[in-house]
This record gives sequence, structure tokens and C-alpha cells, in this order.
Amino acid sequence: MTPLPRRPRLSFFVSHRGSNMRAIVSACQTGALAADPVLLISNNRTSAALNWAAENGLPHAHLSPKSSGSEDALDQAHLDALQEAGADLIILAGYMRKIGPRVLNAFSNRILNIHPALLPKYGGQGMYGHHVHEAVVSNKESESGVTVHLVDDEYDTGPIIAQAKVPVFREDTPDDVSARVLVQEHRFFSETLIRIVSGEIDLDALG
Repeated sequence: MTPLPRRPRLSFFVSHRGSNMRAIVSACQTGALAADPVLLISNNRTSAALNWAAENGLPHAHLSPKSSGSEDALDQAHLDALQEAGADLIILAGYMRKIGPRVLNAFSNRILNIHPALLPKYGGQGMYGHHVHEAVVSNKESESGVTVHLVDDEYDTGPIIAQAKVPVFREDTPDDVSARVLVQEHRFFSETLIRIVSGEIDLDALG
């Protein structure tokens, strides 16, 4: 795989709010993260992330199986948009669909996701958002956290890049855990990207 440039171009795939995307874009704008946001793609025409991108001058596109005609056509549309934008890294920030084989192949070891649990626990199909935190509380876990990992063709099974823990207390509700984890997500995803861009983390050594 071609080494990352000194200042990589970031693309984002988002389905809903995109709060992690916004935190990463903010880190770019302050100079904490030496990278340039170049594209947002959402499968949800009414997502808050698309509205935010439009208001903040971030190039964006709504691409879904319905808009593209098929899963295969969507995969190609994703690849075309990414290549046109000159993207170096793909950041999944609350994206609720699998990535197609064309994009996986073209961006091998260059697609990152953040999961709201300490993988391999509480990962896989159906384990997202509140479902994860409900399971953590139900199983009386003493800790949870976030995992940044490379993306492959299954849910949450790619090599782990970095993890950060948060405590879970006996009196916690799933909402309590969710709020604590989200704060960590917003900080940790950007911090992990900083380590990748600086060369401290070599993605090709993980994949």
C-alpha cells in the first residue's frame, strides 16, 4: 500500500449526526491533526451530517442503494467519489452499512471505524449504539470503552488499532454509559488519527 502523505486527505462515511466527524474536522481546523477533510458521504438523505457539511463547506454526497440502483453500483459510486476527492483515509463515523468490495480493495488498511465498546466484546451485526450499552449494563461489566479498528468485510472484526477504557458503575443506566463513552469517542478518534499521521502507528503493520 502507498504510504500515507504527510498531510492526508480525509473522507467520512456517516449515517446520522456525525458527531465524531465534527470532532475530527475541528481537530483539523485547530491544527491538532495535520489532515484535510475533503468529503462526506451519507446513505441517509436527511442526516444531520449532510446538513452540517453543506453549512460548513465540506464537499458531500448522498449515496445509497436506492439512489445508485444497486449495491454494486453503490460500491462503484463510492469509489468514484473517493478517487475524485483524492481521499487517502476513510473514516467511518457512525456509518450503518458495510463497505463494498471495490472500496475495501482500493483502500486496504486505509478504512477506520470507531466502535463504542472494547472489541472483541459487544461487536458484530446488530451491536451498535444503544444496543451495545444495554448489553454492557445487562452483563454487569465494570468497564467499557471505545475501539478504533481497521475495517474488513465483516462487522467489527478488523485489526484493532487502539482502545480506551471508561468505568461502568453499578448504578449506571445504558444512557450513563453512552454519555461517558461518547465523550471518550470524540477525544480518542482524533488522538488516534494524530498518532497515525505522525507515523507512531503504522496501519500496514496491522492489516
